[in-house]
Amino acid sequence: MDTGMATPTSTPEPEPVIRRSDDIEYETVSAADGLEKGVLISDDHGAPNFAIRRFVLEAGASVPAHTNEVEHEQYVLEGEYTVGIGNMQAADSATGDAVDSGEEYMVEAGDSLLIPAGTVHWYRNESDEPGAFLCAVPNGDDEIDLLE
Repeated sequence: MDTGMATPTSTPEPEPVIRRSDDIEYETVSAADGLEKGVLISDDHGAPNFAIRRFVLEAGASVPAHTNEVEHEQYVLEGEYTVGIGNMQAADSATGDAVDSGEEYMVEAGDSLLIPAGTVHWYRNESDEPGAFLCAVPNGDDEIDLLE
């Protein structure tokens, strides 16, 4: 008998996944020289809500100022590098000259960061060693807007 009511469907529970370090493929990030990204876990692996990525910022590398459409949380794994947060360039109201209105922070292994959606940020590794960090983001599309 058809009652005309929709039958609720259940979403299957995700299955546990173990990915070994040898399973992770790293690719060069086109927007920045010296930055590589490996996707550790994502919706492609059955994760329903979040993706975890590992980035490596080579010695001397930098990532230009940009925004992301989604928030991301980061955990510094190794190295020491600069993270800039805020508007990188703004105009001085009196002279019209560009001035740096962002804050820069030296981060190192064990530090954590929250970069809210839409926040301008950039990276610079002036050390002789690579830096690496984990980045957790919500699954789905993330539009990146380069500002330089």
